[in-house]
Amino acid sequence: MVVRRAGDTMLIVEFEAVIDPLVNQYVIDLGGRLEGHAFPGIRDIVPGYCSLGVHFDPLRTDLAALEQAIADEGRVAAAVAALPAARVHEIPVEYGGATGPDLEAVATFAGCSTDEVVERHAAVIYRVYTLGFVPGFAYLGGVDRRIAAPRRRVPRERVPAGSVGIAGEQTGVYPLATPGGWQIIGRTSEVLFDAARTPASLLAPGEAVRFVPR
Repeated sequence: MVVRRAGDTMLIVEFEAVIDPLVNQYVIDLGGRLEGHAFPGIRDIVPGYCSLGVHFDPLRTDLAALEQAIADEGRVAAAVAALPAARVHEIPVEYGGATGPDLEAVATFAGCSTDEVVERHAAVIYRVYTLGFVPGFAYLGGVDRRIAAPRRRVPRERVPAGSVGIAGEQTGVYPLATPGGWQIIGRTSEVLFDAARTPASLLAPGEAVRFVPR
C-alpha cells in the first residue's frame, strides 16, 4: 500500500495494480473503515479497481494525521481481508436487434453464433469493481475471454440509457444516454441511476450482477 498526494485536496492510496477481487475488496474495506473513522475534513472516499481516492478539506484536515490513520486502518483491513458473500442484482436484458447493434460484431470476434455470445455473457456472475465515467456506471468483471471484444475504434456520439456493453474483459450498463465506445449487445429497462432515489445508484462496489436474457 502506497499513499500519494494528488494536489492539495486529495490522497490516492494505491495497491497492487491488478484487477483482482481480493485486492478490490481490500480497497472497499479500507474505504469503509475510513468512513467509520469520521476523520475531520474528509469530503469523499472513492474506491477504484485497485486504488482509493480520499478527498479532503485542506483547511480542516491534519494531513499528517490523516496519512497515519490511513496507514493504521490499512494494516487492520489487510489482516482481515476476505471476500464476503455479495448481494446479487438480476438485470433483465433484451439482446441483439436494434437494442444490441454490436452483437453480430462480437460474435464475429469470438468466432461463434450470437446465441453463444448471449449464453456466455449471461453465464457469469459479475463483480461490481467500481463506479465511474458517469453517475451510476458500474464497471463489471470479468467477461468470458472468448467474447471479450475490444472497444469500438470509433465511439458512438450517443448510446441510449440501459445499453449493455462489452469492452475487453469488462461489461457494464449505460445508466444515462451518453457518448460511448463499448460494444453494445443489448439493453435493459432497469434504472441504474436515479438522483431522486436513495441510494441514487442501483449498484455499489463489492456487489454482483447477473444478466438475465429476455
